[in-house]
Amino acid sequence: MKIAFSTSGNDLDAPMDTRFGRASRFLVYDLEEETFKVIDNSGSRSVTQGAGIQAAETVARSGAKALITGNCGPKAFLALSTAGIAVYNTNAPSVSSALEQYRAGRLVPVESPNVDGHWT
Repeated sequence: MKIAFSTSGNDLDAPMDTRFGRASRFLVYDLEEETFKVIDNSGSRSVTQGAGIQAAETVARSGAKALITGNCGPKAFLALSTAGIAVYNTNAPSVSSALEQYRAGRLVPVESPNVDGHWT
């Protein structure tokens, strides 16, 4: 299974980005292969509206079945849920810390967004 992490860096020691839609990048970690790739999210960062939906499409195209991030708004959450992607929230300082939390079973999928939409 692949897990996407919102981040501002390029490796497992990179800091988590608490934002989902406007995160700089996504690190997509493959649990079976124990490999990862980094996906640029600059396209979503530059739009005035719909950043979360565009970011959700990017994560879905990566093949990830889970997303670990700091915050996820309502439109992004709906898009991720529709794509069958489980959302986990964390305040971990780095991707490796968040991955460790996931592997230890300390993260549970959320059932709703944890922040209000930007345009509500």
